[in-house]
Amino acid sequence: MTPDRLPRIVRPHRLSEEVGAVLDRRIRSGAFAPGERLPTEARLSEEFEVSRAVVREAIARLKAEGLVESRQGAGAFVARRLGAGVFRMGPGLAEADGALEIFELRLIVEVAAAERAALRRTPQQLEAIGAALARMDVALTCGEDGAMADDDFHCAIAAASGNPLIGRFVAFVSQEFSASRVPTWSAEGVSRGLAGAAQDEHRAVFDAIAAGDVEAAGQAAQRHLLSAAGRLGIVVPTLQVGDLQHVDEEGRDG
Repeated sequence: MTPDRLPRIVRPHRLSEEVGAVLDRRIRSGAFAPGERLPTEARLSEEFEVSRAVVREAIARLKAEGLVESRQGAGAFVARRLGAGVFRMGPGLAEADGALEIFELRLIVEVAAAERAALRRTPQQLEAIGAALARMDVALTCGEDGAMADDDFHCAIAAASGNPLIGRFVAFVSQEFSASRVPTWSAEGVSRGLAGAAQDEHRAVFDAIAAGDVEAAGQAAQRHLLSAAGRLGIVVPTLQVGDLQHVDEEGRDG
């Protein structure tokens, strides 16, 4: 029997996110020009009727997104080149389009990572993948939360790809995506068979990597990611060779 899928995850917005979103819009609209100093924490706190701690957190988020720069003793300024050198996941799982885009990105990167891990993994790296898998087995048996071990499993495969950029990128995506694994490993998710289904898929990926079967590893990783998306109610269209040719022809016609 196919496990029931979970309702879409909607992460509640924090006050700092709401303040940050308003400032983000002002910066991108040009209300605050590149290089312009932002209002002080006190003024923003008064305007938004929030604490200065909330304002500081909002500005910290804008800094992380490359929209704001700090100058020692002078305050926060709009970056001269917005978002330069920053990769941003956007709305992520909170919005349907964002969730679909994340899964498409994961398919592109993690399928390739599994294939390369099957070809390049060292005994120590295979042991790390297996250890994360074993921790999820224990979580299933004992009714514990296996979400962190789930994260570690995917990151260990990426690390075994032999490409450190893939490893770092998947680690970054996992941080952004980590909340999506929690419902699968919750008591409800375990009772509905979601965690067990995910673990069967994990084991198929591990077995293929352990066997050094590049094709089987890629196929198992793809099946797992498509199934994981389905458990969240997300349908990810798969791209065929004919689709690529059609897109290429449209590009030439344009």
